[in-house]
Amino acid sequence: MDLFSLFISTVLFRPYVFVFLLFFIVAGTLTLGGKRTAVLLGITWAIAFLAEFSSTRIGIPFGDYYYIESTRDREIWVSNIPFIDSLSFTFLAYVSYTLSLFFFLKPSPEKPTFLQDDGSTRYSFRVLGLAVLFFVFLDVVIDPLALRGDRWFLGQIFGYASEGIYFGVPLSNFMGWAVVGSSSLLLFQWCDQKWMSQNKLLEVSVAKWVLGPLLYYIILSFNLIMTFVIGEKLLGIIGIFIHLPVFLFFLFRIWDIVHLSKLAHANSPQLGEKGEGGPFSQEQAFPFPNSGSRSRFAGD
Repeated sequence: MDLFSLFISTVLFRPYVFVFLLFFIVAGTLTLGGKRTAVLLGITWAIAFLAEFSSTRIGIPFGDYYYIESTRDREIWVSNIPFIDSLSFTFLAYVSYTLSLFFFLKPSPEKPTFLQDDGSTRYSFRVLGLAVLFFVFLDVVIDPLALRGDRWFLGQIFGYASEGIYFGVPLSNFMGWAVVGSSSLLLFQWCDQKWMSQNKLLEVSVAKWVLGPLLYYIILSFNLIMTFVIGEKLLGIIGIFIHLPVFLFFLFRIWDIVHLSKLAHANSPQLGEKGEGGPFSQEQAFPFPNSGSRSRFAGD
């Protein structure tokens, strides 16, 4: 089978992955800009592939595991790794990063339904740390479910050399995800600051920015639903328990921005003149202190 035919076969074989990927590319272009989205995609895929290539040989960083090569005639493989598997890390990193940023970015003083950043927030370690945490939280559901792929349409695509303690998944796998997430996003932050500083100012509407977190919860919901479909109720309950507090904070953040917008339109053209605002006001986003200019920022 030629490469083009194999690519079409891959898309038809894993259509939901390409839907997520397309969503990521569109949302990333609308929020981070096309250049940053391409850089994030390239960096994350390369690091994820190298991590998988290494783990399937020497067990670092995910632990000792292997892919079952029963689909070589149906999808693209790169060496002994399914291409689509490493590619999935790209949109998972993006949604985790944008969800983290959503809790830290400040509303624009002139346009409270817009979020703004001069680079001081998105280059920060607090954004990186929270994004990596969200990244690993996703895998708490994804990997145990994928390991049971023979019970749903994914199929049995991989296995571990020895059974892990968390629904068959070793704890080293989650450490590996933390390594991939942190190294990918840290390198992306460095590239953004080093080579794209001339376009570092962002001002993006909340309606656009929530596309990243929305995709995060679409992916999470898809995986949680499948855990219950195959009868893994405990896994599903654990996943809900871990993610529910973050989701509630996410909804609360949206409510607060809407609240600030209403105050701005009702009381003053300059938000904050009366010192009003919800718990996620300009002085503080999420429960952590923030910093940065109050000036108006241009889009990427």
